[in-house]
Amino acid sequence: MDPIGFDAHDHSHCISDGIAVADAHCRANGLQFTPVRRRVLEILLEAHRALGAYDLLDVLRKEGFGSQPPIAYRALDFLVKNGFVHKIERLNAFVACCHPGERHAPLFMICRECNAVAEAPAEATQGRLGEAAREVGFQIERTVMEAEGLCPKCQPGGAA
Repeated sequence: MDPIGFDAHDHSHCISDGIAVADAHCRANGLQFTPVRRRVLEILLEAHRALGAYDLLDVLRKEGFGSQPPIAYRALDFLVKNGFVHKIERLNAFVACCHPGERHAPLFMICRECNAVAEAPAEATQGRLGEAAREVGFQIERTVMEAEGLCPKCQPGGAA
């Protein structure tokens, strides 16, 4: 898996592929891919950046889905639980998964200027973290790896 997030690419595939994977997963597992859940995922895929729950709620409200925070949070909980969305802890925001349907441990690179987020593969059981866990007999089940810096556009002399 290559990093996804800061490079130029055909964004329409991100949206259609993300929705198709989520829809197929829900059908195969007897889960309800409700209109609100679908729309929250679409919004995140369209934005192609991390959004807070209240940002999502504003869009949902304007589109007639309701205005109460549980609407957004329930949809986000479902999408995170099923691997279609990741929570970016540093931003207290959410981003659509760039590799839905694939088992992976992502590393997030967060631009401190524009809050753009790129997702790259990172295997927590490898490297120093994995080594330290093995040394004490610890089994890693979940990690949150986030790096903060400047994206190519925000670096001095970066792409405009």
